[in-house]
Amino acid sequence: MIDKSQTSLTEVLSQIKDGSTIMIGGFGTAGQPAELIDGLIELGIKDLIIVNNNAGNGDYGLAKLLKAGAVRKIICSFPRQSDSWVFDELYRTGKIELELVPQGNLACRIQAAGMGLGPIYTPTGFGTLLAEGKPTLNYEGKDYVLENPIRADFALIKAQQGDRWGNLVYRKSARNFGPIMAMAADVTIAQVSEVVELGALDPEHIITPGIFVQHVVAVGAKQPELST
Repeated sequence: MIDKSQTSLTEVLSQIKDGSTIMIGGFGTAGQPAELIDGLIELGIKDLIIVNNNAGNGDYGLAKLLKAGAVRKIICSFPRQSDSWVFDELYRTGKIELELVPQGNLACRIQAAGMGLGPIYTPTGFGTLLAEGKPTLNYEGKDYVLENPIRADFALIKAQQGDRWGNLVYRKSARNFGPIMAMAADVTIAQVSEVVELGALDPEHIITPGIFVQHVVAVGAKQPELST
């Protein structure tokens, strides 16, 4: 019987080791798997490379992970905003490395990894500092810059519901980067509000098929009794 549901955050996160590359879903705090992030902090995992849309908000979630000194490098598209004081301080004092990636390029590079593609050409960033040292191409009169896929050891994402096979549905804009990150990581751990019985999810609403998910952890809700 396939059962990817878990009850212990600590147990499922313990496979993550120092130096891992981790994709963390979320657009700001929307869809951010805060409980999984808190679990990482409790385990004291260090020297991480984090892939996320931004670099944390306030002292919550991802920012809390940065504040704990767990992150060596962050790959993101929007590192600075009014409440990004944790990242700002770390970056200004040379305690964290930043790879800045335009948001569309970030999504495309993650998608390329998830689809098994190699490097991709994109016009975004051509002729700027972000393209320095990278191969370029003129195609049909338009200039492009070569970008490498972004792959991760782990993806930590948040969904609304999941079943024991790992099929996931999301709540509105909380969906954001979760589906493509699940495809681009060796191991995907999904935090959900509820684990439901097989067949309870409308197949037309399933965004992430279970083939891309290795673990489903219910946070703040009971898991159903499993049946074959």
